[in-house]
Amino acid sequence: MSLQLENLSKRFGDTTAVDGVSLELGSGETLALLGPSGCGKSTLLRLVAGLETPDRGRVMLGGRDITRLPPQRREFGMVFQDYALFPHLNVERNIAFGLVELGWSRAAQRARVAELLELVGLSGFEGRHVQQLSGGQQQRVALARALAPKPGVLLLDEPLSNLDQGLRETLKLELKEILGALGIQAVYVTHDQSEASAIASRVAVMRDGRLVQLADREELLRRPATTWVARFLGYRNLYSQAELSEVTGLPYPGPALLRSDEVSFGGTTPKAITAIVRSCERQGMLHRLELWVPDWRLSIHWEGFGRELPHDLETGDAVTITISSDAWVPLPGDA
Repeated sequence: MSLQLENLSKRFGDTTAVDGVSLELGSGETLALLGPSGCGKSTLLRLVAGLETPDRGRVMLGGRDITRLPPQRREFGMVFQDYALFPHLNVERNIAFGLVELGWSRAAQRARVAELLELVGLSGFEGRHVQQLSGGQQQRVALARALAPKPGVLLLDEPLSNLDQGLRETLKLELKEILGALGIQAVYVTHDQSEASAIASRVAVMRDGRLVQLADREELLRRPATTWVARFLGYRNLYSQAELSEVTGLPYPGPALLRSDEVSFGGTTPKAITAIVRSCERQGMLHRLELWVPDWRLSIHWEGFGRELPHDLETGDAVTITISSDAWVPLPGDA
């Protein structure tokens, strides 16, 4: 059953938290709601879950209007940022909590808990108290609890944000595998574009309560819809129409984004140009350069690995660079 949001809006006093958002999830799809803090993505998730009531619009599931249905009757699973586990219950009873409410037999509860603990890599942890678990283990228990009643849709609200970087990297890959194996519809809220790209097949970018771009993850990175989206995704080579006035060969006057992954060193074609290294730094295996192109009077920020460089570069070095025809992406102005 597909989940559809139709023109959802929500205000809190004078603040519009969600402003006319419409989208639809495909069967078995994981959709990421991506945006900075305060953009409305968590409020939108709460509207879907039934924890908030929209001022306008509808939540549809399989063609049925569930906008006014209470959360417990929507058959959705939810994983919260702070885990929201019951500290007085052990792992087994936490996971089985919803099954007790649904009247599952004790034997069925145990079988389901064992199945889910194996799925999330915590077999044998049934009797542990949640205070004995690490943050990553608690989040796995929270995921298992949300999945226990076999929900039609899984909602995840920044589930990895309280974990350290190394554990986030591990768990986001595990989440992707689990969601893919289950084939469940899921909405994943995050402010981290790497999480959105790793876990979701499509990404909905939000700004000030509005949906500003909905695209699959590759398309989002290739062609951000606006300058704001490009900047939020971390792109640095953003140029106005005035700045591009001296650049020849562009099929549009700007503003535009130059993708640094389409900039390479060397080349003897007519497209090869000379650049001067303004600054160079290294962070781990990555090299970050600022290149000045005298013919264009533009700076280009480049990031990559040492093997992509012609040699060890220093400030002031002259290099030849080649920019592919796919490097330039037109950017409409932001409203």
